[in-house]
Amino acid sequence: MATAVPAERDAVARALPEPGGYTPPRTVTVRLPGVTFLRYEAYDLLAAGVGPAPAAASVSAALTAAALQGAPYSLVVSTGIAGGFLPAAPVGSLVVADEITAADLGAETADGFLPVTELGFGTVTHRPPESLVREAAAVTGARTGVVLTVSTVTGTAARAAALRARHPRALAEAMEGFGVAEAAAAHGVPVLEIRAVSNPVGPRDRAAWRIGEALSALTTAFGKLAPVLESWTPHDHQ
Repeated sequence: MATAVPAERDAVARALPEPGGYTPPRTVTVRLPGVTFLRYEAYDLLAAGVGPAPAAASVSAALTAAALQGAPYSLVVSTGIAGGFLPAAPVGSLVVADEITAADLGAETADGFLPVTELGFGTVTHRPPESLVREAAAVTGARTGVVLTVSTVTGTAARAAALRARHPRALAEAMEGFGVAEAAAAHGVPVLEIRAVSNPVGPRDRAAWRIGEALSALTTAFGKLAPVLESWTPHDHQ
């Protein structure tokens, strides 16, 4: 599981006690420099860095290390807090991505924004397995929709409106999902993204942020989600 920062990682960790009772996870450094995990029996939790590039690099390194050690991962989960598009995803709600989309990967033109795909190369969207999205949403009560990945967090009503116009199914924006998904796709591993909404997308009103509430929602979600992640396999859902 990959988060941006340790506070998000630790919120997930609080929902994942060891079998037989809680045991603090051990920190493990794998063979590739700079990749450290909180390691549980069934999970590795990685604070991968803020933004799509650090997230992609860290997750790719972790996937490579696991493969070299003969224990490849079967699923990558991108998670943490996010901004939510009101009224569809209010503060405190959970969102599971049925599409993970890079919202600002492309070119600005006189006629508006062109995604990189319309320039003739690349990709801007990854789609998690439908069965896993469905099961994750059912057990957590999360909304399902598009989670946007941005390199610059939205800070104005105009940009929020522009993003919703281009992506009418968008429920949330964060900064790592697409990078994590790119790394997973390069290794042939399925990906899931689940986010807890800490603030509305739009003007940056710090008084309206509810980071603690969102982190608590993340812990609660993973307490319910863990059995789904442990039982789900891509081979059973092809």
